[in-house]
Amino acid sequence: MTKPLAMFWSGETLGERLKTLIDPFADDRVDCAAYTLSVGSEVYVSPNDQTVDPTTVTVRKLNDGEAFTIPPGQLAFLLTEEVVSVPADALAFISIRAKTKFRGLLNVSGFHVDPGYRGQLTFAVLNAGPVPIHLKRGQAIFLIWYASLDCETALKKDGAIHRGIDPEVVTSVAGELQSFASLSKKIKDVEKVLGDRIHAAEKEQTYYRVIAVIALAVVVSLTVSWLKDGFPPRLAPVQAAPPPQASKP
Repeated sequence: MTKPLAMFWSGETLGERLKTLIDPFADDRVDCAAYTLSVGSEVYVSPNDQTVDPTTVTVRKLNDGEAFTIPPGQLAFLLTEEVVSVPADALAFISIRAKTKFRGLLNVSGFHVDPGYRGQLTFAVLNAGPVPIHLKRGQAIFLIWYASLDCETALKKDGAIHRGIDPEVVTSVAGELQSFASLSKKIKDVEKVLGDRIHAAEKEQTYYRVIAVIALAVVVSLTVSWLKDGFPPRLAPVQAAPPPQASKP
């Protein structure tokens, strides 16, 4: 008997099968042959050189519609709002929507979801653009595709429903991340400090040069005046007074 060929699910198949595989599910989130997922209730953004204490930065909760930013060169973990399930006869692929990618946000985590997985998805993303990327909870920026396997597999994930961002993945990247943007800023700051110091040294040297020129001018002026008036006359030696003569009787 010939095994069925593996294939991606069409939009029609997604609309039928994902009602029991994605929670919450919305018909208008089916995008051609993919389904659109949104930013969930937790986020972690790596600290940069502007952070007061990088060691205190951790996962934070987001309210409905709450916004946040990912600075240039910084890493972030984003949680999906939806709980995703992948049946044992399928494999899922994940990515970021093109219009978000064009702003510089890159997916640097895994690109597939194993058969049997159940839970929210955590996306590791990097802002490779030159400006901060602004996002908010509920924003639809992720895509997921489903593809059928040639048979139902016994080699599948078989655990509890995964919820939230795993603290272990945050611990592995905790601390300040030196991005190209922050390094460039530090280099510019150092250049400015050195430039200010050089400028101050040049001003100080100019001041002392002016003082030296004035002092030299005074010395020259006094010398010329002294030469012009002639050498002072040599003083005659002081002669001793004649001794007093004795008076005659």
